[in-house]
Amino acid sequence: MGSCNLLAGAKRLLRLRVVVTLILLSLCGFSLGARRLPQPTEAPLGDELSYHGGAVLHGDIPVSIVWYGKFKPAQKAIVVDFLLSLTSVPVNATPSAAQWWGTIDRAYLSSANATATGGSNATRVLIAGQASDEQYSLGTSLTLVQVFQLAAGVQPQEGALVLVLTDPDVAVEGFCSARCGLHGSDAGAGYAYAWVGNAERQCPGQCAWPFAKPAYGPRDLPPLAAPNGDVGVDGMVVTLASMVAGAATNPFGDGYYLGNKDAALEACTACAGEFGSGAYPGYPGKVLVDETTGGSYNAAGANGRKYLLPAIYDPAKSACSTLV
Repeated sequence: MGSCNLLAGAKRLLRLRVVVTLILLSLCGFSLGARRLPQPTEAPLGDELSYHGGAVLHGDIPVSIVWYGKFKPAQKAIVVDFLLSLTSVPVNATPSAAQWWGTIDRAYLSSANATATGGSNATRVLIAGQASDEQYSLGTSLTLVQVFQLAAGVQPQEGALVLVLTDPDVAVEGFCSARCGLHGSDAGAGYAYAWVGNAERQCPGQCAWPFAKPAYGPRDLPPLAAPNGDVGVDGMVVTLASMVAGAATNPFGDGYYLGNKDAALEACTACAGEFGSGAYPGYPGKVLVDETTGGSYNAAGANGRKYLLPAIYDPAKSACSTLV
């Protein structure tokens, strides 16, 4: 009799877990328009990457960072300085990360905001806070629902963006095999989130390219030197830039995109693998090289940083636009 009660209880617990999972999945929307392949996607023609009438993130975007796992202070500084470079810290050098963000704002956010409200004020990225989970509270193998739970845990406000960043020891559902990062949202609460993993040990050839030899495709070209000396984190910045652009321009799945909305090409993923002029599959294009460090970059950032940022699809030009 006791065993029957235990079995019945286990079944009720299983049903409860299924219900909770379904509720969480209904709350969060995932975008699989994520950085995945280390090669350019043929740019869409005409105005096919278009505005579908939905909301974009605009005005002051409060950004929270969730560091899941163990990140060194120097690694955190690379990411934080990238975010500061977009709008918060003036950078005199050119080309710059601020110019890159200015293209996102001009081509997408200001245009959509003007359509919706009649205004076109500049959109700023502001760091609202940071949280660290060095003890892996949800383990070292995460589902996409758990990524959403980590983002929701900071209780973001409407119009906010949460960045969930995982260290090299954390496996995330679909990481390396399907994606290097993704963005999603809680439409009911009105905020967006993005996840990016550090691929240094798991799949550098896929998710840290072009700072590592590609996992497939042309292998005769040497990898570029990481501009901040950290292949994993510099690779994260490339993916993070794409995901921030996608989350800002298509936060709830009805903003700017091309193709199936569940696997959409967006502002940067439509130009995947392009970083400089003359890019082609397996070749990132002609970029700049730091004379002191030998690091490859195309954008100057805050605190003397240099970054390699992805090309942006410019709807006005119907073409991918690079900084160099």
